[in-house]
Amino acid sequence: MTLRKFFLWLILAPIAAVLAVQLYYFMQIWWWVGHNPTNTSFMQHQLSLLQEKDPHARLQFKWVPYNRISPNLKRAIIASEDANFSVHDGVDWEALQKAYEKNEKRGKVVAGGSTITQQLAKNLFLSGERSYIRKGQEFIITFMLEQLMDKERIFEIYLNVVEWGNGVFGAEAAAMHYYGVSAANLGAGESARLAVMLPRPRFYDKNRGSVYLARRTSLILRRMGSAELP
Repeated sequence: MTLRKFFLWLILAPIAAVLAVQLYYFMQIWWWVGHNPTNTSFMQHQLSLLQEKDPHARLQFKWVPYNRISPNLKRAIIASEDANFSVHDGVDWEALQKAYEKNEKRGKVVAGGSTITQQLAKNLFLSGERSYIRKGQEFIITFMLEQLMDKERIFEIYLNVVEWGNGVFGAEAAAMHYYGVSAANLGAGESARLAVMLPRPRFYDKNRGSVYLARRTSLILRRMGSAELP
């Protein structure tokens, strides 16, 4: 191999590797347009952590179709997590700007500004680490999701794979874990409380009497009526 070919290989090999990864993500998302995910990167990671303490540990997870999830829960999550979900292109730039300004004011990360689509992108494929590279990959996957799926399908997958407690994933498992009912039968108050738990589900699973949880639940209850569903 000549020196010129060696340097050309050094340049092209990383580019080819990155493109191969993006193609994998694209094909996986394309498959999920018509097929339901049975696990995610985040679910696999949490299961491995649980099995370090208990080799027999299993996740609480059961897929249910969109029409078998209470509209109360859908409205509560949109009101709490992403009020503009039905109209943005996957990224809510105004919310990101507000989050940036809030974090700058506090001198630490206290707000994220991530949309439901961005959260789904992270849960499906990525880790919880914070880096510009990971965030950039999240944007790319978010764009793929928005291009290949309609909003209802994105929301359906999100509702079924999002973490809701220690080893608890998806609306059906969460409804049974906290209230002993199916996701279809969640009331407004129960739904608002579940929505508020999403940013810190394992913490609130252990601290269900949190004052903040109760206060924030009351606020989301008032906002649910104006939430626009896809």
